[in-house]
Amino acid sequence: MDRLKDTIVSKGKVVSESVLKVDSFLNHQIDCDLVDEAGEHFFSYFKDRSVDRIMTVESSGIAVATACARYFRKPVVFAKKQKPGTMTGDALTTQVHSFTKNTDYTLTLSKEFIQKGENILIMDDFLARGNAASGLADLVETAGAAVAGVGIVIEKGFQPGASILESRGYDVYSLAVIESLENNRVLFK
Repeated sequence: MDRLKDTIVSKGKVVSESVLKVDSFLNHQIDCDLVDEAGEHFFSYFKDRSVDRIMTVESSGIAVATACARYFRKPVVFAKKQKPGTMTGDALTTQVHSFTKNTDYTLTLSKEFIQKGENILIMDDFLARGNAASGLADLVETAGAAVAGVGIVIEKGFQPGASILESRGYDVYSLAVIESLENNRVLFK
């Protein structure tokens, strides 16, 4: 997606050789037109698959998951990083580690929002080591549902996330794959 790549180069900030800050257009402030275009690209790629729900992790993945869900005309469900006091009844949980925030999260999803036999499309803003997407896939499989695919806005191709997910049999589709962030420069694959 050329527009996304141009925006990454013009507005993204390379923090280190492993961290790219995109908070001016993707995960703090949101460029709605860009995110809508991303949702349309994901729909075009995954449209021939049976998809019952779009799933993500709060909060950075919600915008792109919602944009994609608009095209599928399906609901978005997101795993919470903290179980709210209002969540009663059975819940699915899994542990994930965030390297960006250097903390562990227990992802929680109410069982009422994912049903056995459903096909779930996983979406997220970033893919690095694959922890968040793997955690979501674990929730999907624990519920007896199937992963229809994994859509990623920005993949750090120099980290193992995509390989880990693909080794589990998932089709990973990334809109922009970064090969390197060395020398304060974004280099795409």
